[in-house]
Amino acid sequence: MKRVIVIGCPGAGKSTFARKLAQKTRLPLFYLDMIWHLPDRTTLSRDEFADRIDEIAEGDEWIIDGNYLHTLLLRLSRCDTVFFFDLPVEVCLEGAESRIGKEREDMPWTDDHMDEEFRQWILNFPNLQLPIIYKFLSEYRNKLNITVFHSREEADAFIDRLETTSPL
Repeated sequence: MKRVIVIGCPGAGKSTFARKLAQKTRLPLFYLDMIWHLPDRTTLSRDEFADRIDEIAEGDEWIIDGNYLHTLLLRLSRCDTVFFFDLPVEVCLEGAESRIGKEREDMPWTDDHMDEEFRQWILNFPNLQLPIIYKFLSEYRNKLNITVFHSREEADAFIDRLETTSPL
């Protein structure tokens, strides 16, 4: 486990899991939201974003947290491990709502309310995003170590079982 991606619906707990995984493995962690979103609430162009992801994915060791389907195949082609959070949409909505007003290391700003478009994105995730993610994962099922979590408790149990990597 040297090149890891963490994917799933917003609010599922991906970033929290990725942080815990990075602490245990000492692998460098990259948040796609911090790359895509700029502090002024604009974004990189798709090409600039893809170039940054390509640059990171060329490295020998990393954890990349986030979906961004337009770069998922690139990341799948370069990773060895996938952690996929497939949680109920209600759990994801609750997770996204619980972080309103809180500073986060995985986003360049703090939200003071739930944006309606973002809320709808979460609600639509099972119908619009999940089928694509499962299709992509099925194409790599024999090449990668893929773990699907259906609850945060499953993810926590995985982290608890993982040995901490000693610093060099």
